Amino acid sequence: MQTIPISLRQIDYVIAAAEAGSTAAAARALNVSQPSVSLAISKVETHFGRPLFARSAGQGIAPTAFGLRKLAALRSLRLQAQAVLDHKDSGAEELNLGVFSTLGPRYAPALVNGFRKTNPEAAIKLHEGDLGQLTRWLENGRIDLALIYDFGLPSSLDIIPLADVRPYGLVARAHPLAGRGAVAMAELLTDPLILMSLPHSRDYFLTLAQMNGIRPRIAHETGSVEMLRAMVANHMGVGLLATDIAQDTACDGQPVTRLELADPLVPHRIALARAPHPHTAPLVAAFQDHAAHSFNA
Repeated sequence: MQTIPISLRQIDYVIAAAEAGSTAAAARALNVSQPSVSLAISKVETHFGRPLFARSAGQGIAPTAFGLRKLAALRSLRLQAQAVLDHKDSGAEELNLGVFSTLGPRYAPALVNGFRKTNPEAAIKLHEGDLGQLTRWLENGRIDLALIYDFGLPSSLDIIPLADVRPYGLVARAHPLAGRGAVAMAELLTDPLILMSLPHSRDYFLTLAQMNGIRPRIAHETGSVEMLRAMVANHMGVGLLATDIAQDTACDGQPVTRLELADPLVPHRIALARAPHPHTAPLVAAFQDHAAHSFNA
């Protein structure tokens, strides 16, 4: 039988260094010497024949592209080993689900609640972030899946489409356009725009405007859907959104009106994203199926 060339302790040291950003910080977290961490990284890199980390003086270490892929696999291997060696053997499984911050409140709690009805033993942890954070967490193995907009994502991720949603306009109830039902984007954006400023979302909405020959005047920017809705409701500008919100009032009770956009527009695609892996864990596969069924129902 061929021996395993890398120990679990060495894997722990490599993962700790990736999370801490330096061998010194990893050593402090693990309560071991810095040379022990450096030696473990060196042995693992020698085994793979390629560097896991890029080093820069005074800047610590950062995973290489190869390192990101291997770190995800090493995290998965460590979790499997931990499950096998768990003497309690509770049988509970855990899914780490990332959610894009504007999508999370609208979809994630209902998806989790519905999934638990048929998988009561499953533990699901939610991790909120923007698209950049979620991508990094998928690549380094912190999360198993991400509920995300498929916009500007790396081609290295596997994407499971769930639904296409059209963007829409938002105005205060007393706005002159409020009774129209549908308007052209150019007419809506004669007023100043309150812009979603999250990475990728900002570019998406500005690109929509530019594709229709519009250079909007930006009144305010915010990373919060509820802040945008409240500012629109209080006549601080008009809004563009893709997240489907059922309520017709902002969180301060002021009314807003949704307007369909008559222009031909590129939709936002809601999707699940995951890092590619030759084997999909049963819990991950089950949640993927549940999400797909929920969006198609």
